[in-house]
Amino acid sequence: MSGNASVDWSSLIIAVVAGDEREQEIARLAAGTGAQVRVFGFPFPGESVPGLLECDDAAHALRGAGYALFPIPGTGADGSLYALGVPGIVPDEALLGEMAEGAHIILGRADDRLRAAALASDVALHEYEADAELMLLRAPAIVEGALQKAIENTEITIHSAAVAVVGQGTIGSALTRTLILLGARVYAAARNPVQRAGAYAAGATPLPLKDLGALAPRLNMLFSTVPAPIVGRDLLEKLPGGCLVMDLAAPPGGVDLAAAEKLGLTAVWARGLGRRAPITVGRSQWAGIRKLIEEIERKRA
Repeated sequence: MSGNASVDWSSLIIAVVAGDEREQEIARLAAGTGAQVRVFGFPFPGESVPGLLECDDAAHALRGAGYALFPIPGTGADGSLYALGVPGIVPDEALLGEMAEGAHIILGRADDRLRAAALASDVALHEYEADAELMLLRAPAIVEGALQKAIENTEITIHSAAVAVVGQGTIGSALTRTLILLGARVYAAARNPVQRAGAYAAGATPLPLKDLGALAPRLNMLFSTVPAPIVGRDLLEKLPGGCLVMDLAAPPGGVDLAAAEKLGLTAVWARGLGRRAPITVGRSQWAGIRKLIEEIERKRA
């Protein structure tokens, strides 16, 4: 195969392991390339999809696969993959050892245990959680999902509510803009002064993270998008009773949700919000995954 030749998808075995309805769409699109696709660990409709094999366990799905596609949310605190209805899929060295020599794993974000298992198994890891293009493509679905959960877990309107958004990255800034349009009084907390300036330009009140404590007693809702322990007990104790506290970050998250519950706050870990629109998000993620596989295959040629 020359450097400019197209990829021979029919020669590839792709395992799609763990996840939710987004992985359904990713698996369908992967099978549409002509690749052999094996799936396990997420709900799948009963209809037959050419080129797609539903497996009884993760080891069967990964056996001999050159590529494994793991979910965007990655792994939880126990090291298991995010898998709707199929808990306990731990991608350890033994499981990764089922893959073909020189295999690749593509997922949103890995933890240290998965990185160590991949290194020991000689499997290459590709994380795309920080891919700005893909994050922007799925941001609307995540924001819509956050709003849905906020509405379900509050007895007040978002309109005119006092809301803090912690973190002003791709998701935080998109959520801030949407909350402003819905009429909320939005406070945007971030370390980065440029991000704070962007929030100000969008119509929010910017503040550094250190000022959250002074603001906390006046809040009706707090959304955290930072995957680091930012919202701890000290801050949570200053929030009014019943305040909605939502953690949108990937594991390990940014909110001490156990403390929030003990303090009588409405604590929500909004993980996997992209499943709000699985077809839209699945298609956008597959576009990035497909591009990466094509790059890997061309380098091998």
